[in-house]
Amino acid sequence: MSAHTDTAAHGHGAHDDHHDDGPVSHSTFKGYMTGFVLAVILTAIPFWLVMGKAFASTNTTSLIILGFAAVQIVVHMIYFLHMDAKSESGWNMLALIFTIVLVVITLAGSLWVMYHMNTNMMPMSVHDMKNMP
Repeated sequence: MSAHTDTAAHGHGAHDDHHDDGPVSHSTFKGYMTGFVLAVILTAIPFWLVMGKAFASTNTTSLIILGFAAVQIVVHMIYFLHMDAKSESGWNMLALIFTIVLVVITLAGSLWVMYHMNTNMMPMSVHDMKNMP
């Protein structure tokens, strides 16, 4: 048996069918279904909380919905985007942290501006609205 056929018989030929690129997360039907079921549950519970008026305070309901939204973001990142701290040598995590910082700054700034616009605007009466052009 020649050296070429000997190495090819054992799967160690010149061209390998696989590469050693490190740990790659392969998507499976079970993984996608797990993510889908979790996403549906994490959507249905806040919907039920709002429609069923489960809490008397809208602030409590809002905070719980925000918590469910944060958990759902993590579920989507893990099950659909296949992101973790080890993927692509941590660059995905760095990009995620940068994105989170930008979103927090944007949301906090928007809420701050809207709050101050609401408190500092002059209230208008119905009579004033009728006289507007």
